[in-house]
Amino acid sequence: MVSKPPAGDPVQDAPQVAPPQHAAAGLPAVAHTLRIAQAQMGVARSARTLLKVNQKDGFDCPGCAWPEGDKRHVAEFCENGAKAVAEEATLRRVTPDFFAAHPVADLANRSGYWLGQQGRITQPMYLAEGAERYEAVTWERAFAIIAEELTALSSPDEALFYTSGRTSNEAAFLLQLFAREFGTNNLPDCSNMCHESSGSALNETIGIGKGSVSLEDLHQADLIVVAGQNPGTNHPRMLSALEKAKAAGAKIISVNPLPEAGLEKFKNPQTATGMLRGAALNDLFLQIRIGGDQALFRLLNKLVLETHGAVDTEFVDAHTHGFEEFATAARAADWDETLAATGLERSEIERALEMVLASERTIVCWAMGLTQHKHSVPTIREVVNFLLLRGNIGLPGAGVCPVRGHSNVQGDRTMGIFERPAPAFLDALDKEFGIVSPRHHGFDVVRSIQALRDGEAKVFFAMGGNFVGATPDTEVTEAAMRRARLTVHVSTKLNRSHAVTGTRALILPTLGRTDKDVQASGKQFVTVEDSMGLVHASRGNLPPASPHLLSEPAIVTRMARAVLGAGSATPWEEFEKDYATIRDRIARVVPGFTDFNARLAADPGGFALPHAPRDERRFPTATGKANFTAAPVEYPKVPEGRLLLQTLRSHDQYNTTIYGLDDRYRGIKGGRRVVLVHPEDAAALGLADGAYTDLVGEWTDGSERRAPGFRVVHYPTARGCAAAYYPETNVLVPLESTADISNTPASKSVIVRLVPAAG
Repeated sequence: MVSKPPAGDPVQDAPQVAPPQHAAAGLPAVAHTLRIAQAQMGVARSARTLLKVNQKDGFDCPGCAWPEGDKRHVAEFCENGAKAVAEEATLRRVTPDFFAAHPVADLANRSGYWLGQQGRITQPMYLAEGAERYEAVTWERAFAIIAEELTALSSPDEALFYTSGRTSNEAAFLLQLFAREFGTNNLPDCSNMCHESSGSALNETIGIGKGSVSLEDLHQADLIVVAGQNPGTNHPRMLSALEKAKAAGAKIISVNPLPEAGLEKFKNPQTATGMLRGAALNDLFLQIRIGGDQALFRLLNKLVLETHGAVDTEFVDAHTHGFEEFATAARAADWDETLAATGLERSEIERALEMVLASERTIVCWAMGLTQHKHSVPTIREVVNFLLLRGNIGLPGAGVCPVRGHSNVQGDRTMGIFERPAPAFLDALDKEFGIVSPRHHGFDVVRSIQALRDGEAKVFFAMGGNFVGATPDTEVTEAAMRRARLTVHVSTKLNRSHAVTGTRALILPTLGRTDKDVQASGKQFVTVEDSMGLVHASRGNLPPASPHLLSEPAIVTRMARAVLGAGSATPWEEFEKDYATIRDRIARVVPGFTDFNARLAADPGGFALPHAPRDERRFPTATGKANFTAAPVEYPKVPEGRLLLQTLRSHDQYNTTIYGLDDRYRGIKGGRRVVLVHPEDAAALGLADGAYTDLVGEWTDGSERRAPGFRVVHYPTARGCAAAYYPETNVLVPLESTADISNTPASKSVIVRLVPAAG
């Protein structure tokens, strides 16, 4: 039976706390999946929908970007993927009557959980200047409002076009085409906040900002290092790949400040044995201090250099550049400094070295735990150094594996959603469409917020996502958004960003992945690119949530026609009628997409994009080789009496979407305002388990930011470290606290002091 959305926000004042669990998935995951699906969709709709998730003739999960193998399970989804699907395919509806009953001020006082639980938005909604409530508006009027504001700008660079990682390849290609024909490269995206550091490091070192491994490579590896990542919650289907690798003899090292249940044991719900006994995954857990990863990999590199015969000199000589400078820096690595930076024991690092030396094929996987620090780019470069030393790139069973979060964040970048596009891409785009794209760089996410704050930007358009909820320095970001003349959000459901508006605001409801998309030429499909560079189709199977919805491509094409008018020679109307015509143009602009439509027709499972380092051991860098680097070792220095906080997700969460108020694997139930602190650190600070504290963030300019009312949970974190959920703790991350080079918010390195709760 489908349940109604909550009428009021649940009380979160007294979360229950139990010991953390030591295994992921299994029967509890199945039971929770079924309970959530039934509450949102009902039994029959759940079966019809979930059995199409990640199937070759179905739709791509709107959750993470983990790839599927050629052979699919009947149930090719995880618990959190099922939650994402259930929330999109829900039978709950947000109609104009809802907005009439809830003024914007009321929405602004609601939690993200409550907003998301209300259901699918059914009609375009408009907040007029000075109005208290959104009201229904026609699509024609909505696009006219956008055109009014965009054409009134002094410069195209006063507009910002943000893209969420769930946007399809077709919609992303059209959005960047429209933005550049309009005259700006202001194309911030969610990658700016997550794997921008990975792209920056990998482009410089191996010549392409993507991972170099396939799913089959994981199955063939001798050693897999999982650093700064929690696959049990954030990429649960990855656990199946790790289980298969273990069965084939691989060893696994996890490097993380927190122990994570999914890497301790995986109870695979696809098999009886998995459900009952499970498979142990970790062979070695290195409980590293936050931000100590560069120091760890630097010392491992020193130890490899000192081991006779450990370096693949043939590969290094033939395929790399900068070895001597790197080797000089690595040999200077100091044991004492590394132990201080990492919090590890010497014996643990020596054990890791033994496993590294025993492996002929090594993969390093990572996520936000490596990418969201000031020194993230040099950290990932050091990971590349580590792999290059033993020839572990361009080798089956070996390579770099940045694990992407959102389902098409990598594809959006491939399609040209980037504020600093390559000249060759712009040349191809201009040649294909007869336009003149701007060549100056645009604004990324952080710079976009600063532009809104400083009055440099006046119109904000978001293709999906929850920009206000995902970004740092909440008070600064919200004040900046409120300075905009117009904010526009293409959305399926409500979130915090709809309550933090410019002078005028629009909500444009769109089709989801699960919805059928029928245009003038017939039923359509879209495409996505997964975390390992495989492109495949996605076809929804449900009737749309409302007859008033438009697809993302239709929204972009109609906006383009309203703004650019008859002066545009781009066939926007044709693109809306038939998405195959979009893919034909992608094939002529984006490398690797030749015969795009024909290849999709030939293989329902899709195709792999070319990757020179993986496919040919060819490195398209400035030197023509893979580049060793030699940056100074950095790690956070924390003053006495302070802790280093990392922001993270709960298990009932995907990015900023809150599915529930529990974090089952960490033993938290019924509340999100908790801070995980090592018992010895808590004792030193005089904080009993169950005490309430305010988190006060300290920044280098002397400013402070406060997140009030967090329950202290004694938890086995690394010493000197703490953890709490975002978006509640985004308020603590200064806008100017970013990674060098990539400008990614440093949300994993926040110096905080814990003070008694103010009230």
